[in-house]
Amino acid sequence: MPKSSRTLIAALALLLSIAFAISPFFVPSFSGFDPNQFPVPQENPPAQPAGYAFSIWGLIYLWLIVGLAYGLLRAPRDAQWHDMRVPLCLSLAVGTTWLAVATMSPIWAAVLIWIMLITALIALFLAPVEDPLWAAAPVGLYAGWLSAASCVSLALLAAGYGYLEGQTAAVVFVGLAIAIGAIVQTALGRTPTYGIAVIWGLVGVIVTNWGETPVVAYLALGGSVAVALPTLRAFRRG
Repeated sequence: MPKSSRTLIAALALLLSIAFAISPFFVPSFSGFDPNQFPVPQENPPAQPAGYAFSIWGLIYLWLIVGLAYGLLRAPRDAQWHDMRVPLCLSLAVGTTWLAVATMSPIWAAVLIWIMLITALIALFLAPVEDPLWAAAPVGLYAGWLSAASCVSLALLAAGYGYLEGQTAAVVFVGLAIAIGAIVQTALGRTPTYGIAVIWGLVGVIVTNWGETPVVAYLALGGSVAVALPTLRAFRRG
């Protein structure tokens, strides 16, 4: 690809990160899935983290914007930055539509969030080793949270459509989130922000279920430790 086209992709990535960040202002009514969007209403589903955990989106939005702005200014034609930006652009483009879709269809919302996750993970593994604070770190935080959120979406569908009981769905898909988090962080070997975001989501699940659904809380607690081990190794590697 011509280097001038790389600059256009760099600018597009920044614009999409801004569009992604402001998309909630265009869907102000969305504050989570309505329990009645499912055939089996999902009131306080055990797979879903406590509400405070979703505040991580503020940091994700800001860090992506600042990081991609830095990349546009300092590395607009860099090949490694470009390789990261291409799948990240796809993830962010899908992300700008996610809230609007979620108000209409939990099924399509789940499809989209998995597309967001897969493309974000590709971007993360392709992220340049140079400038980790502005490239890999924000993408890692984004991909880590999506790893947790995408599994929550499957748990809600499984319970909401009657395929599994709520607690069973939580155990299955919280377990899936733990497996994805531990495997990805181990394979990546760097960018501990990924593991931190997964752990943040798991702690939110612990808070939701402590005293209510202890089996899910204990699973999330054990999973936090499992993900923390490769995350600490990534910290040590710098």
